[in-house]
Amino acid sequence: MARRSGRLSPELHDYIVAHGTGPDALLRELAAETAERFGDSAGMQIGPEQGTFMTLLARVSGARDAVEIGTFTGYSSICLARGVQGRMLCCDVSEEWTSVARRYWERAGLSDRIDLRLGPALETLRALPGDTRFDLAFIDADKSGYVGYWEELVPRVRPGGVLLADNTLWSYEVADESRQDEAVRAIRVFNDHAARDARVELVILPIGDGLTMARKLD
Repeated sequence: MARRSGRLSPELHDYIVAHGTGPDALLRELAAETAERFGDSAGMQIGPEQGTFMTLLARVSGARDAVEIGTFTGYSSICLARGVQGRMLCCDVSEEWTSVARRYWERAGLSDRIDLRLGPALETLRALPGDTRFDLAFIDADKSGYVGYWEELVPRVRPGGVLLADNTLWSYEVADESRQDEAVRAIRVFNDHAARDARVELVILPIGDGLTMARKLD
């Protein structure tokens, strides 16, 4: 089942998806296979309206090169790669998850534009040439690592470029102080960190599980 934005009813979510550019047959098949194979873990996959938003954002921003931290089975990378004009770097630690992504990248005609690196994403980023720059970055991996990913990526995003971070409302309970599990505490730390960062301007959008969108200042 696809993740729904916020606390929308199923009916309202279906209405929103139906009145936008929805996922094509390939993305629907990918979502279905992910749900069937990975059960509850399929909730890590972004929802269809978020995927459309990210494709549109990549297109209207004129992004050429993008990087994704946390690829899972490839839904978000397909959405982004369809919007960027150049290449995309994907970072993940799971061969099992990304083996699904590879199959769908091939079917989508995107394999020659996506570079998958398996291993800890911080190590991958730190190993990049010093002059590597991106127009768009998407963070959707382990929540305790968000601040570290952010600090590696902000200097590598070109002025005017975009950074996205997923799950930043955490089931829309991030402001509920009774929630003190490790993941929500990590999201609060990241949200505070990003909000204080003078290198960007940003907003948290109530789409999916909360999506932070930041613009690198000139």
